[in-house]
Amino acid sequence: MKVEVVMPKMGESVNEGTIIKWHKKVGDKVDKDEIIFEISTDKVDTEIPSPASGILAEIKVFEQETVPVGTVVALIETDVTQEIKPQEKPTETSPQSSQAQTSQELIDIVMPKMGESVMQGTIIKWHKKVGDKVAKDETLFEISTDKVDTEVPSPVEGVLAEILVKEQETVDVGVVVARIAPTGYVLKITKEEQKPVTEPEKLQSTPKPEVIEKKEKVEKSRFYSPLVLKIAQEEKISMEELETIEGTGLGGRVTKKDILNYIEKRKEGKISAPKRLTEQKIVQPEQKPFKETVERVQFAPGEKVKIEPMDHMRQLIMEHMVKSRDTSVHVVGIQEVDMTKIHNYIQKNKDAFFEREGVKLTYLPFIVDAAVKALKEFPYVNSSIDGTNVVLKNYINIGIAVALEPMGLIVPVIKNADEKNITGLAKSIYDLATRARSKKLLPDEVKDSTFTITNYGLYGTLFGNPIINQPEVAILGVGAVTKKPVVVEVDGQDTIAIRHMMYISLCHDHRLIDGALAGKFMRRIKELLETFEGE
Repeated sequence: MKVEVVMPKMGESVNEGTIIKWHKKVGDKVDKDEIIFEISTDKVDTEIPSPASGILAEIKVFEQETVPVGTVVALIETDVTQEIKPQEKPTETSPQSSQAQTSQELIDIVMPKMGESVMQGTIIKWHKKVGDKVAKDETLFEISTDKVDTEVPSPVEGVLAEILVKEQETVDVGVVVARIAPTGYVLKITKEEQKPVTEPEKLQSTPKPEVIEKKEKVEKSRFYSPLVLKIAQEEKISMEELETIEGTGLGGRVTKKDILNYIEKRKEGKISAPKRLTEQKIVQPEQKPFKETVERVQFAPGEKVKIEPMDHMRQLIMEHMVKSRDTSVHVVGIQEVDMTKIHNYIQKNKDAFFEREGVKLTYLPFIVDAAVKALKEFPYVNSSIDGTNVVLKNYINIGIAVALEPMGLIVPVIKNADEKNITGLAKSIYDLATRARSKKLLPDEVKDSTFTITNYGLYGTLFGNPIINQPEVAILGVGAVTKKPVVVEVDGQDTIAIRHMMYISLCHDHRLIDGALAGKFMRRIKELLETFEGE
């Protein structure tokens, strides 16, 4: 009997997934619950176990292919007496006829779909050239979309037979970008075919899709998806005019809906298309044409300079930070907290806590607990701004900023944090942080936070000025706990004592949160931490 293996649903809003790696090949024996492949959605990567024991009889969806939830991706034969025959391979082809003779046998490598709304991708680097040997799971090329940059591994072992899309070219999801001859083929590659794909000469391949980004030589200040560019080209919207459209997408990007709304308003006469920049002169009265006074510094790679592209996560962080800076009026306040009581409590109970709960007891769950209690008393700090309205939330979801190596940041969310005690918070923090670093978070675990805490003290930083996580109105920064001599009152007398001290900084949106409210909120956190007596 054949058992169907389907693309699983990995969250309420996830409707499709991409297979990023098969752990088994056709003919392999698999056990029930054994990992057989890995998938990626727009918010989570995870491993998928086999639903039954048997032989992997057929793979219907290959690595880097994206299919809707519920699609059959493989078949498992539970009757192990059935013989599964491997695919037959020819012995040799000539360079002129290799494509024609082996078009059914060569493995197509397609532009993968890296998220529900991602329809195109740009190849930013090829790691192999035509004729190179490629190992299974070895990085073949890198792509960039408007949501993610990632390395794409080879789904099979073999030889790179054709490259159909060059570096910096953008094509639709599903378009064949290369073909691989699986191991066992013998291909004769000419020297012309071995030239790097970055050279201007065209490789001997099938015609490539039109690259719509090359319609105008205008430096763009923000990213536009190929779909938006295609609509702009069809509607004769110049790059300069495109720059004037307000984007509602991620990082302020122009979405399909944004450009279609703009076109509709322009047709109704509500918007007049601006003149092209080549026809304009920006002139002040009786002054020379405007010229930028600050020129962009140009760097060239060499012995003292290495230039590397920013990865996509870093670009998204950059865009989020700039958007937050341009949205909220950032003001920061700092207070110092005596953490001695909590420090002593941790030292006394950490071993028993670890033995009982299996996680380390740190300062952070105490800080989260104090923040939750303070948010209940000052609900405006737990709110959002919607135009001229204030959105007051009757739930508290705490985002915890987690650093990813080598350079990255993600904010998993403790849902309904007000329903958890110190132990529950400690376990939630450990679980979310661990799965964040191993890319096993579920989509719903990285959204809907109402207040964020960033613990930069983990690396010894004393205090900082964090950027608000939109659409929240405040973020709490936590510094390192250090021993300091401080003045304390003992029996009515001032004396100097060694205490465990910590700075907290609250960066708040001055459009809603004034200094007085921010100060009261921090003071309440300070009081709760300094008077802690145990759960």
